[in-house]
This record gives sequence, structure tokens and C-alpha cells, in this order.
Amino acid sequence: MEVHAHTHTPRKKWTHYLWEFLMLFLAVFCGFLAENIREHKVEKEREKQYIKSLVEDLKADQVALSAHIANVTDGIRMMDTLIYNLDHPEEIASHTGEIYFLARLAPRLFPLSISNRTFEQLKNSGSFRLIHSINISNKIMAYYEKLPLVRLLESINETEFTEYKKAAAKIFDPGIFVSMEGANNGIVRRNDNPPLKHMETDRLEELSIFSVYMHGTKKGVLGAADEMKRIGAALINDLQKEYHLN
Repeated sequence: MEVHAHTHTPRKKWTHYLWEFLMLFLAVFCGFLAENIREHKVEKEREKQYIKSLVEDLKADQVALSAHIANVTDGIRMMDTLIYNLDHPEEIASHTGEIYFLARLAPRLFPLSISNRTFEQLKNSGSFRLIHSINISNKIMAYYEKLPLVRLLESINETEFTEYKKAAAKIFDPGIFVSMEGANNGIVRRNDNPPLKHMETDRLEELSIFSVYMHGTKKGVLGAADEMKRIGAALINDLQKEYHLN
């Protein structure tokens, strides 16, 4: 009976195993590196898209703020005139047409309309982490942190307006107010001087004091809107420079 010799697989050197390990390690590392580079590129593209959208929002805000500032400035000017007339009872009879007109328009304060869609997306989705510059991130936050002050002042104005209307109801004829209403919720000044319902000094002073309160609140709104517009314009400039936007 023949005896077959066992075949032996030559034992590999330790350097061979080391080489295999290094090759496997390099393959995994390069794959990880490529994926990391790809993710970084995707995040950079997302960041720039968010910034482009944010700049468009900020530009829309600049237009809205300019209109709001002009509207509030007109309201302050009208309130100045109304307060002057109320504080000079001897001149009221010859200026009632103007007083009726100012009493309807001067207290109005339309809410500031801000385009914060992109900011809310960044905040609610956790995408603020995409913004690589802490300085830029802080400037964005500083801009939108001005809005709560505007909203607070608008709320105060609404409360004061409620009290103002109670005082106005004691002085003005509602029928004359109705006759001044024009198209699209506009108010048309009358050419005559219709009489006030009451001319008592204490009632005129009550309306005047609430007018003074609202005048002060409007000045606060004006200051906050001016500051927000200034910060917004600077932020647009910073974002365009940082991200090389046209």
C-alpha cells in the first residue's frame, strides 16, 4: 500500500499579513475620506443655498421696513398735530375737520411684515450648524432678535388704542366718522368743520393724554424699525462678501 505524502501550503510571512491589513485599512480609510469630502461638499452647497434665500428675505425686509418707517413717521407727525389741536381748545372750532381726520388716521399702526421663512427653517431644522462662521451666525441672530421688541411695542400700541377709542367715543360723532370713509378702507378729509359731540376740557384732555402715550409708543416703534433696517443692510453686505454673492 502506497503512502501518500501530505501536501503542505507554504506558510505566509508575517509581512504578507501586514501588507493585506494595510491595503484593507487604506481602502476603508479612502472610502471614509471620499464620503466625508462628499458630505462636506453637499453641506457647503446647502449652506450657500440657505444664505442666498436668507439674503432675498433680508432684501424684501428692507423694502418692508422702508415703507413701515415712512408710515410710522406719518403717524407721528399726524399725532403731533392732533395733540396740538386738543391742547388749544380756543382753536378747536375752526379745526374740527382736521381733528376728525387726524383722530381716525393718526392712531393707526399696521404690523411690520418681516420675511423670516428662511430663518425659521434654519432654526427649526437644526441647519444653523451649516453656517461655518460664528460671527455671521451671531449677526443673523442679532438681526432677528430685534423683531420681538417691535412686536412688543405693537402690542402696547394696541392696548393704548383701545383706551384711546373709549375716550374718542365721548367726543366724536360716529356719523361723521362714517361719512369720511372712502374706497379701500381709506379716510377722506371733509372740507367743512363739523361739530364735535362734546367740547368739555376734561374729555379733550383725556383724549390728548392717550394720544401722547401712543405718540411715544410710535416713536419707540420708529427707533426699533430704523435699527432693524440698519442692521439688516449691514448683514446683507456681510453675507454677500462672505459667500461671494453677486
